[in-house]
Amino acid sequence: MRSKQPWIDYYDEGVSSNLVYPKIPLPDLMLESARKFPFHLCLQYGENKFTYGQVAALSRQVALNLKNAGLVPGESVGLVLPNVPQFVFAYFGILLAGGVVVPLNPVYTLRELAAQCRQTQVHWLIGWGARSEVLRQIRQECDIKSLFLTDDADLSKPGDALAQKPEWRSALEIPFSVLLAATPKGEDLPHLSYESPAVLQFSGGTTGTPKAVVALHRNLVANSLQFREWLHNLKEGQEHFLTVIPLSHVYGMVIGLNVGLAMGAAIHLLPDARDTHAILECIQSQNISFYPGVPAMYFAINQNPEVRAGHYSLRSIKACISGSAPLDPEIRKTFEALTGGKLVEGYGLSEAPTATHCNPILGENRSGSIGLPLPDVDSKIVPLPGYAKGIGELWVRGPQVMPGYFEQVEETQLVFSAGWLKTGDIGRMDRDGYFYLLGRNKDLIKVSGNQVWPREVEEVLAQLPQVKEAAVAGIPDLAKGERVKAWVVLREGQFIEEQRIIDFCRDSLAHFKVPGEIVFVPALPRTPVGKLLRRELVNLK
Repeated sequence: MRSKQPWIDYYDEGVSSNLVYPKIPLPDLMLESARKFPFHLCLQYGENKFTYGQVAALSRQVALNLKNAGLVPGESVGLVLPNVPQFVFAYFGILLAGGVVVPLNPVYTLRELAAQCRQTQVHWLIGWGARSEVLRQIRQECDIKSLFLTDDADLSKPGDALAQKPEWRSALEIPFSVLLAATPKGEDLPHLSYESPAVLQFSGGTTGTPKAVVALHRNLVANSLQFREWLHNLKEGQEHFLTVIPLSHVYGMVIGLNVGLAMGAAIHLLPDARDTHAILECIQSQNISFYPGVPAMYFAINQNPEVRAGHYSLRSIKACISGSAPLDPEIRKTFEALTGGKLVEGYGLSEAPTATHCNPILGENRSGSIGLPLPDVDSKIVPLPGYAKGIGELWVRGPQVMPGYFEQVEETQLVFSAGWLKTGDIGRMDRDGYFYLLGRNKDLIKVSGNQVWPREVEEVLAQLPQVKEAAVAGIPDLAKGERVKAWVVLREGQFIEEQRIIDFCRDSLAHFKVPGEIVFVPALPRTPVGKLLRRELVNLK
């Protein structure tokens, strides 16, 4: 039992500061809701609807079929899927079979996906049919046992067996519908420990290089229950969640999926966060009550002319949590005026999947603050040399904090100190326990909530023969939170147009990683020993 902290006095009425966390694996949250609400709507994607009972049954079929295919408990399974029901069936099917989910961004290039598959030792791959050519190359390059491909057609007859089942151990490419096929009754699934790894989620950590966070079942259960408690104005079995933030991102996976399932909510899936029209149609037609997102999504709604003209009613919204990037106070105020709901800023990181702080849903929402530590989360500001009194690095500890990075002992040791996770973010705490971020000690860039590691972009820029060296940093952007900007030093006597560099990056990087601006400079700012002064880049003209 930790001592009382000042932030507890500012919790919403009825929100407990200490919770009881059942020693259960993550799928039990979904299965418990299926027992309570078997006929309630669980997932909706376009015209496709699935009840809690159906989601539980289909997830179990995926688990049994993966087991029969040869999946060994503890093996990694890559998911390269947008926000579609198959992601949910596969996600829980993998976990029920004892596997470890590796969610991969479906817009990543071959180079990016292959690197992450190798790093997390992916043995099985489940992917979207539109990326089939890339996924087939990954299967060959990364020694994948089987590739399962799916598309919208698989939703028309889920659970129906195929006329002819392929031989599991010889088939390298198998339709996902095989995983949805009925299995003999009475088959058993492995016993799951709440202490076992559930997800490997990529993060830049404090050093800016991609690493896979090990999220245990108990970490994800804890954070899901913390947010179920925090969202005290939402009622079990009665809410409608709009999940358009990618399920491949830990924020979408936990807040948009796991929390909703733990609450017995109807989860409405949309695959494109940039399709503001589809988002508005869904909010109005489905009476969406909870819409987690990133600032760019709320900014797009605020700026939409049809919203401003009153063509949409958004008054069903009760609450929205904004994460992954700082929330501009003007975006919050405008959105709340348009919807009548509350938009609050939270804070998290993949190392504590997914969040540690949030402003009260009903109480005081302090502009510029990431809010209060969640139940059972301790937080403190640790002084650092060169910073003013009261300003330092944010450290946290709580039941959602990871045990470490996958097979990276030294990197894990760098971010822990006596049980505290060092976030790499610089901030302060006011007298009431509200926390504020002032910047990052780490170099990670967040574009509309998506993670961009400067080194990845710099490595691509360095492949151009005209480029001597390059550096990348994030620049504040009202719509996206941050945007990628590159500073390039050309080789003597060489010339290349800015647009040619941008086009070259598009061939190797996901769209949100591509620099939107290239600045040519004679040299990059460095220390006397040659270390790049990345934070000084923004002062270069």
